[in-house]
Amino acid sequence: METGILELYVLGDISPQEKLQVEEMVAKHPLIKAELEEIELSMELFAQENAIEPNEALRSRILNSVLTNFNDDSTFSTVANKIEDNVISLPAAKSSSFYKYAFAACLALLLASGVALISLYGKLQDSYTQIATLQTNNQHFANQVNFKEGELQVLRDTSFKFLKLQGTAHSPDAGLTVAWSPARKKVWIDLRSLKMPVNDSTHQYQLWALVGGKPVDLGVFDKTADSTDMKEMKSTALADAFAVTLEPKGGSVSPTMDQMMVVGKF
Repeated sequence: METGILELYVLGDISPQEKLQVEEMVAKHPLIKAELEEIELSMELFAQENAIEPNEALRSRILNSVLTNFNDDSTFSTVANKIEDNVISLPAAKSSSFYKYAFAACLALLLASGVALISLYGKLQDSYTQIATLQTNNQHFANQVNFKEGELQVLRDTSFKFLKLQGTAHSPDAGLTVAWSPARKKVWIDLRSLKMPVNDSTHQYQLWALVGGKPVDLGVFDKTADSTDMKEMKSTALADAFAVTLEPKGGSVSPTMDQMMVVGKF
């Protein structure tokens, strides 16, 4: 079967005789039928991926042009190539078929290229997503390593003092261990030792250092079901005692005394 006639069949730009010939060949040969279905699918995918809504003026010009070129046989059949010096002119019918098939072949190549580019673009996007995910995971892993190194430093550094805060009358069963290095001005809390109720979304626990009888804010933290790490709080070089209160989310300027959970001093 001539190259390009299947594409023209899908486009509807063949004569009744050619159409009948294609349908007979499709009925007899499964390979030709499969090729025709593949061309139809490729053209449909290409049209969906590259559809652009034109304005009304451009739409009218394009439709008029298409109707003129494809429905008026005189566009192709009346042209004869007359070349000087004994060169034989191509018959009008063969010239028309040649240009039709050449156009259909070019269109099929364009459709195949478009599908290939779309597939390549999708694969590139997947690669970029995988790279971004790996970078995020690597950064998370690096942060975890740095944090664990900080925990080990607390445990190995002899300048740190460990104080177990005891529950108050408001929460007699509560408890928390604080690690403090006056020389390094570092304060950590051990969430694995935390014995307090899980706070709701509108409240947080707040750590205080009592310095000369005045409370100093050392930051807020949450109690969760899987609180197992240590947490570094704000720095302080002086502290007579430490306490924890339950405060509105984000912390308070001064502690709410009737919400004091634990307290302890060296």
